[in-house]
Amino acid sequence: MAIVTNALLANLRTGFVAAYQRGLSRAQPMWSQVATRIPSSNAQNTYGWLGQFPKLREWVGDRVFRNMKEEGYAIVNKLFEGTVGVTRTAIEDDQLGIYTPLFEEMGYGAATHPDELVFGLLKNGHTTNCFDGQSFFDTDHPVYAEVDGTGAVSLVSNNLVPAADAGPAWFLLDVSRPLKPLIFQERTKPELQVITNADNEHVFIKDEIPYGVRYRCNAGFGFWQMAVRSQHALNADSFEQALQALQTMKADGGRPLGLGTGGKNTLLLVVPSTLNGAARKVIGVSELPGGGTNPWYDAATIRSIPWLL
Repeated sequence: MAIVTNALLANLRTGFVAAYQRGLSRAQPMWSQVATRIPSSNAQNTYGWLGQFPKLREWVGDRVFRNMKEEGYAIVNKLFEGTVGVTRTAIEDDQLGIYTPLFEEMGYGAATHPDELVFGLLKNGHTTNCFDGQSFFDTDHPVYAEVDGTGAVSLVSNNLVPAADAGPAWFLLDVSRPLKPLIFQERTKPELQVITNADNEHVFIKDEIPYGVRYRCNAGFGFWQMAVRSQHALNADSFEQALQALQTMKADGGRPLGLGTGGKNTLLLVVPSTLNGAARKVIGVSELPGGGTNPWYDAATIRSIPWLL
């Protein structure tokens, strides 16, 4: 039987932190494939420059200064936690081995928490606003005739929904630019905290040692032009429709953005797990079932995401 002392709790912390770190390193999060990590040093970041796709012009005479409109899009950092209690009796009875997998799972959960935030936001992008005040996936995003956000307005859709029989949503994303379609904003790294004082009030009242993960972060949207959502049945025709929508996107001023042209290296076909088979039939086979070459073979990389279910 072990006597619970501050020194023993400090030693236990070392072992549990090591298990937590193993869980962190074992995880293979996918969020960075669709989102750019932006460090944060305040309660929130304001992305006033969203909506601006910089372009060059021939320098004739003096520079031409344009007053670009500012967007008031802010991502507020949220505080997340996950806490478990190790009973004091388990420490006294040397039963700590049963907790090691739990701490590894805590590390795994901390590493994949950004996946849940980023892909959860993607899933709800048709009901969540982005920088222009519209839902990220919408049928009437405004694109202006002038580069400074003035002039005639054209309405552009990146949300393709059939009039009837809408199915589960899938997404086509261009991830070729420095800023990807989504943003993962990180204020702190996930940290495992523990009370190592055996005389702590919580330990006295609950007869347990609390261990908890603390994490400050959040997810938000980048440029809506880089993503298309579809609820059409996933087949060759609907894939072509989504790709054409992506390839014809323009910035304010009418400049083509050149999206959707990089093929497998820069295009992601993001689907819920239930559409993985359909996605592979569209772009994962080189020959068509009835014969002939599949024109969409390897046109994008498939990512099957459980958080989209």
